[in-house]
Amino acid sequence: MLPPLSGATRLEDPIPARAGIGLRFPHHDHVLAKRPDVAWFEVHPENYLGEGVVAGDLEMVRRDYPLSLHATGLSLGSADGLDLEHLSAIAAFSRRIQPGLVSDHLSWSAAGGLHLPDLLPLPFSEEALAVVARNVDQTQTVLGRQILIENPSAYLAFADSALTEAEFLGELVRVSGCGVLLDVNNIVVSAGNLGESPALRLGQLLDHVPPGAIGEIHLAGHAVRPLADGAVLRIDDHGSPVSPRVWSLFETVIARIGPRPTLIEWDTAIPAFDVLRAEEASAQSILDWRAETPAYAAAR
Repeated sequence: MLPPLSGATRLEDPIPARAGIGLRFPHHDHVLAKRPDVAWFEVHPENYLGEGVVAGDLEMVRRDYPLSLHATGLSLGSADGLDLEHLSAIAAFSRRIQPGLVSDHLSWSAAGGLHLPDLLPLPFSEEALAVVARNVDQTQTVLGRQILIENPSAYLAFADSALTEAEFLGELVRVSGCGVLLDVNNIVVSAGNLGESPALRLGQLLDHVPPGAIGEIHLAGHAVRPLADGAVLRIDDHGSPVSPRVWSLFETVIARIGPRPTLIEWDTAIPAFDVLRAEEASAQSILDWRAETPAYAAAR
């Protein structure tokens, strides 16, 4: 287990409204040796809960960079309730690392004592909203801080959803006080799979979620698979560069709500670190453009 960070370490560094990079194991050595000029990093805390070299690596990274924690295993949509042992482990890790942001997904992955290695979808019903709100409230109480909830990638729509995804997220923010992690790639994936307009789907989310509740943005690539019937399936695999459509929607988001901490997320077929730096630079150029426009600069 990581020891408490020393007093020389910057505790609770806020995550700046700049582009950051998802830090994965293949790049630990590079980051520790080169100390690249990256504004911040994000990691999956579940990868660091045990003792070992990688946990020590992360402590050293944290001494030089703000960190954000993007959890994958809280299963906030589980009707059975939360795994309190896992939540406690995440809370203890958060106290040691002192991240600027903590987030997880609008999904479930555990039921009846069975834990599944996936982020499974929820119906957008009043019943599901009550379950997620209860679990988010408990999570925030144990963590002692707000958590951001990521909009999911959709591969199907539930017939009994009484709310849209945008309405569900907006109401979840209202009743729980959580924030939102806006994954722009997930907007494109979901819209493509459900036969919707990505711009319309994004607009609905921005209409229902207060701008101040959006605490972070994710950008990633996705796979496109043609099906036998001529349809196209989009798979949120985080294994390729950010697509032109995602970049375009990201510009729309930043034009509407202003700069936010923005992460380049790449989890499969992980490339050389320089490839991630190039994606980071593209994201930063859009953030800089908005920050420098006269109307936005005057409003700050």
